Formats: sequence, C-alpha cells, structure tokens
Amino acid sequence: MKKLLLTFVLSLFGVMSFAQIEGKWKTVDDETKQAKSIVEIYKKSDGKYYGKVTQLLIKPANPNCVDCKDDRKNKPILGMEIIRGLKKDGDEFTGGTITDPKTGKTYKCTIKRSGDQLNVRGYIGLSLIGRTQTWSKVN
Repeated sequence: MKKLLLTFVLSLFGVMSFAQIEGKWKTVDDETKQAKSIVEIYKKSDGKYYGKVTQLLIKPANPNCVDCKDDRKNKPILGMEIIRGLKKDGDEFTGGTITDPKTGKTYKCTIKRSGDQLNVRGYIGLSLIGRTQTWSKVN
C-alpha cells in the first residue's frame, strides 16, 4: 500500500505526462538490437490506446503481414495498427493486444512507462510466458 501511495504522490509531483504513452516510440529488433521501426501510440474516442507503425527503419523481408490471422492479413506493415485496446490501469496500460508483424502472432500486452522509455510486454496466458521490449521516446 505504501508503494502504491508513494507512486501516486510522485506522479502528482512529477511531470503529469509521466504515465502517458502517447507519442512516437522507437522499437528494437530482439535479435539484432537494431532500431526497427517507429510506432505512434494514440488514444481513440473509445478511451483506449492503439499503436501503429509510422516508419520502418529496417526493410522487412516482406512488406506485408503474410502470417497475420485477422483483418491485418496481407496488409502493409507500414501504417499497420499493431497495438489495440489498451486501457490505463494505474501507471500501467493493460487489457489490449500487440501483434508482431514478423510472425503474425498476437499477444496480450502490458505497457509501463519509465522516463523516456516504454517497457512493452507481450505474453501468453498469465504473463509468465512472453517477452519485454524497451522502446525509446522519439522527439
């Protein structure tokens, strides 16, 4: 409880945009550690957060998501909505999904901001099986 209260107090004194995830973020390839793309996260009229690929920094093997299973199947990765339906929950954004255009797989998603970085976690089930990427703010 103390930790929760402290987080709340610090967020009041800190920059009010502390927990905001809206804006442009640079993604990194897990294997090569190279900057891969720019994803813009925005809030829609439903009050939830979404993210789309606005720039590709590495040319993908295929410019379309051939392995996607839903409405994104065979659609261009550039401009694709890869994050859908996140809701703000305290200092985290949860309850949404993230799709990896490289594999076409969709995962549950949680995002937490830490300064100029986002910790983006994609996972299956109860968050035990998954991976976390760190995205950096683009000014």
